[in-house]
Amino acid sequence: MPVQCSSCALSRAVLKRPKTGHSLCKACFFWAFEEEVHHTVVSGRLFSRGETVGIGASGGKDSTVLAHVMKVLNERHDYGLKLLLLSVDEGITGYRDDSLETVRRNQQQYDLPLKIVSYQELYGWTMDAIVKQVGLKNNCTFCGVFRRQALDRGAVMLNVDKICTGHNADDVAETVLMNVLRGDIARLRRCTAISTASDGEGAIPRCKPLKYAYEKEIVLYAYFKKLDYFSTECIYSPNAYRGHARAFLKDLEAVRPSAIMDVIHSGENLSVKEGVKMPVQGTCTRCGYISSQALCKSCVLLEGLNRGLPKLGIGKHHRLHGKILAQQPLTQEEEKKLKAVDF
Repeated sequence: MPVQCSSCALSRAVLKRPKTGHSLCKACFFWAFEEEVHHTVVSGRLFSRGETVGIGASGGKDSTVLAHVMKVLNERHDYGLKLLLLSVDEGITGYRDDSLETVRRNQQQYDLPLKIVSYQELYGWTMDAIVKQVGLKNNCTFCGVFRRQALDRGAVMLNVDKICTGHNADDVAETVLMNVLRGDIARLRRCTAISTASDGEGAIPRCKPLKYAYEKEIVLYAYFKKLDYFSTECIYSPNAYRGHARAFLKDLEAVRPSAIMDVIHSGENLSVKEGVKMPVQGTCTRCGYISSQALCKSCVLLEGLNRGLPKLGIGKHHRLHGKILAQQPLTQEEEKKLKAVDF
């Protein structure tokens, strides 16, 4: 027997929301999803009228839904924002080149300006070249660090006031779990922040309008809206640490459906006792990017690649920063130790 929409009671329900359990028709689901994102934007005070906002666009489902919903809400609720699309080309043949074609179609579909910055242009390296040097075990470390900085650099080029990313509730919960498992208190304190305006993560404030949106509902929204997005996973990420956290979270969710929100709220309410020493944010003496060390992680990783010692950026080698800054060669013993580091 057909189930009626529990919201309007007029149309036949086409889905049962994973987040609330309500049976909704397409129109009511679209409205509920969009207005929940609007509530997140308003309650989090994410934007101010007149701001230029760069939307991190990868061509995937999250960023595509984000771009679509932000355009809809900007017009519906008169946010008064100037929206732009900002993409990063990591240089992954057969993956990023294809997804960027989706981004270019999104640009036409949503009539939004698009800026693409590349690792090759910014760092002189592509991820294909980096993987040839470092292999598949720690390549995501290089990509994550470079992409975070590349997004900021692209935002500076566009002179945007804020960047918004497509991180959803599942992503945030996974990050909480990863930081717990790694014992990374500094990141654990700030990873649930809906806006990174004051947490030192980057020069330009970032925000997450989809922070409380379940990944399953984002997929349903994209499917029923027939949005154009790229769904292939990165060819270099099968061994990524996040994958283990994701699998664990899915197992928890199967036992307790509220697990995702429970983990997020735990992270939000975390407090650290007085006296715990936290990293002090400064700026990189080489590139000026925000860093808690003399050299930012990006500069150290890049230095290692350029010196033929990619393991230089893996692990803690702060004592070598002075030599790097002075452009001094490492001793044979130092190089030997670096080459002995297990990726």
